[in-house]
Amino acid sequence: MHAIRIEGLSKRFAVKRKEPGLAGSLRALLRPKYVDKTAVHGIDLTVREGETLAFLGPNGAGKSTTIKMLTGILHPSEGYAEVLGLCPWMQRQRLAYRIGSVFGQKSQLWYHLPPIDSFELMSRIYELPRVDFIARRDRLVGRFGLEPYLRTPVRKLSLGERMRCEIVAALLHRPSIVFLDEPTIGLDVVAKRHIRELIRELNREEGTTVFLTSHDAGDIEELCRRAIVINHGRTIFDDSVEAMKRELLRSKTIKLRLLEPGAPFVCPGVRVKACSETELELAVDTAATSMEEVLVRLVGHYRVSDITIADPPMEDIIAYIYARQLSGEAPADNGNGEGGGEGEPRHGLGAEGA
Repeated sequence: MHAIRIEGLSKRFAVKRKEPGLAGSLRALLRPKYVDKTAVHGIDLTVREGETLAFLGPNGAGKSTTIKMLTGILHPSEGYAEVLGLCPWMQRQRLAYRIGSVFGQKSQLWYHLPPIDSFELMSRIYELPRVDFIARRDRLVGRFGLEPYLRTPVRKLSLGERMRCEIVAALLHRPSIVFLDEPTIGLDVVAKRHIRELIRELNREEGTTVFLTSHDAGDIEELCRRAIVINHGRTIFDDSVEAMKRELLRSKTIKLRLLEPGAPFVCPGVRVKACSETELELAVDTAATSMEEVLVRLVGHYRVSDITIADPPMEDIIAYIYARQLSGEAPADNGNGEGGGEGEPRHGLGAEGA
């Protein structure tokens, strides 16, 4: 069964047009004119129950706008979506009992109250049985190490401490789907590891569907099996995370340990990244030279004691996506979506998180 189904989902915003000069500013103030800016262009996708999905793209690509439509915060301009069999913007109250969400730039905790009071309020809002709520709360609080902060007002917490409390609040009612929009922003390495472990555990034991956007490569590589990349509001890639590594950045790294020093290695499409007498690290452009050809040449050129081949790290892929966005390069159609389009407006509810 599909946890999420989207057909032709689009969102446009009316943005006030700016005019140059003082006279133009006065005209815009007294008689403003608006232009339509499209944030999301006809997205189609399905997510199976229990799937872990990374929803990726540069800032302004339409990620947060899509999540806000799927959670019922925004109404689409066109298209249709179902989340757990419900229309998010038409049946938002019913859907709220079955989903959880964390927006890295927006808090769901009461600012002047300590987290323990916010958790108590959440239990009443979601009508949780008392015994189940206490057991769930204590388990999550222990996993995230929140005991020292439970009675400190949220306004006095650091960003990392607050984000841990935000995630606990989103998981208290055992949601079937968790929407995580930049969930690890501001967290230290230990807190990130705890969050990833808990999300993996929820997915494995409770079948929780995870819909994640993140700029943290560790989140994507450790949590998600499938990746969807959008750019200018359009889907440009929909496949496994491993396939994304191969398709979006066609390079591999080869590390060799040599039995004895050899002459410098020269091959089209191959760059030496590091070199010593008995160790060699190469970057291979697989669009220029096949891995088979490079390996044949290496074995014929050196006496090799060990060799490893690695895909490009996720950081490089994300950097590549951002670079393509900044250069204005039109995304290629890979059969899963269309290329090109306008960017997302940076205003109101349509603005992307940092």
